[in-house]
Amino acid sequence: MPDCTDATASAAGRRPGALRKGALRRHHWRRDLVELAAVFTAVTVADTLAKTTVNSPQGPVLLLGSAAVLLTTAGVNAWWTQRRRHGPPPDTGPATAPGPRTGQEGTTDTVLWRMRTTVRDEPGALAALCTALAVRRVDILALQTHPLGGATVDEFLLRAPLELEPRRLTALAAQGGGTNTWLERADAHDLVDAPARILSLATRTALDTAELPLALRELLGRCTIRSVPAAPASGTRDEPAGPEGVLEETVLRLPDPAGGTLVVQRPHLPFTPTEFARARALVELDARLGPRMPARRDVLTLPEGDAITVRRAGPEDLEAARAMHLRCSERTLTLRYHGPVQDADRYLSHLLSPRFGRTLAVETASGRLVALGHLLWDGEETEVALLVEDEWQRRGIGAELLRRLVALAVEARCESVYAVTRAVNTGMVATMRGLGLPLDYQIEEGTMVLSAPLAAAAAAAPADGH
Repeated sequence: MPDCTDATASAAGRRPGALRKGALRRHHWRRDLVELAAVFTAVTVADTLAKTTVNSPQGPVLLLGSAAVLLTTAGVNAWWTQRRRHGPPPDTGPATAPGPRTGQEGTTDTVLWRMRTTVRDEPGALAALCTALAVRRVDILALQTHPLGGATVDEFLLRAPLELEPRRLTALAAQGGGTNTWLERADAHDLVDAPARILSLATRTALDTAELPLALRELLGRCTIRSVPAAPASGTRDEPAGPEGVLEETVLRLPDPAGGTLVVQRPHLPFTPTEFARARALVELDARLGPRMPARRDVLTLPEGDAITVRRAGPEDLEAARAMHLRCSERTLTLRYHGPVQDADRYLSHLLSPRFGRTLAVETASGRLVALGHLLWDGEETEVALLVEDEWQRRGIGAELLRRLVALAVEARCESVYAVTRAVNTGMVATMRGLGLPLDYQIEEGTMVLSAPLAAAAAAAPADGH
């Protein structure tokens, strides 16, 4: 099979409507002939009845009998029509089986699935798998193939009937010769074909250094990404991956353009050489372009009349962030970092690195940094954190930063965000409540974790793109 084949196919037959229309056109003249014959028959019968009624002494009885026959015939016809309308469709087999039903509200009784299974790399193997799916009216919307020598990993985007359970869908794949089948729910974003999606990820990576981890996660599915610093000269750790990277079943090791190694893990599903090549291409693109960040700056006016600028922040803001730490009170730093105040500066290099998330900075008209908002990738979860200088607190800066961070999380297709703070930090709790999202509270030994699902935020408004 060719490398990275993208195709669309229909496993359930998409032409039943066209076939029925063709049949109607072919039999149109027959219907007209039958109707014409019926008219002539009706005229003849009516004429005969009229003559018989006039010439017979039992005319009234014949009229009543004719009326009864007509009423009975009309009733039988109505019953037959109703039965045909609500009866089950004929079983025409998988080649002409109708698609999923559409309910009265316009929603189809189907669900999208992503399925990956391994088949033998031989003629007819893929056809057998597609036929097994077609028997249960499973529609194949997209297909990618990942060659593995004597076998091929086929990744499908499926539209299956709602009543078809996941275990049954997996069993169908096994009947068609598939092994090591993996299945998960898909959404509308997966309807974009693979080449267009990869080009979109490359564009995002080219515009912003911080997009690389997100692009890798979207390319490879559910996975964890860690940036491991380069080994010290003493060699206390294994050497990082070389220029070509390393593929180890469920682990990818790629050279981090920022230094060190990017380690991508996906325990539930081994990586294929095709996925490794795509991930390596994104990393090489990032390395060639060097550090970059969108230059967008939004100027806002606070209720008191002060003008502030909100922009993206990066490692170049390290000294300004340390200077802000010196102006913050011990209580403010303790509420933010939950540890010794003297260790606060040690966290800044990590927080400002685009490999671990995105940071928004707030500057005054004079260019002084007065607030930082962080969106941090934590495995499959996403953390938000705020730090506002004491003099600038309670002016709406924290709420504005949090709103923008949530918009960035929605844009990155994060399922939820969480914030870790002290239970006595009423300001952070109020700011989280101000999002208008449902919150989950967990408190343990004075530490509070507030979690907010982002489904409502994603449906309410598009991401700001800040």
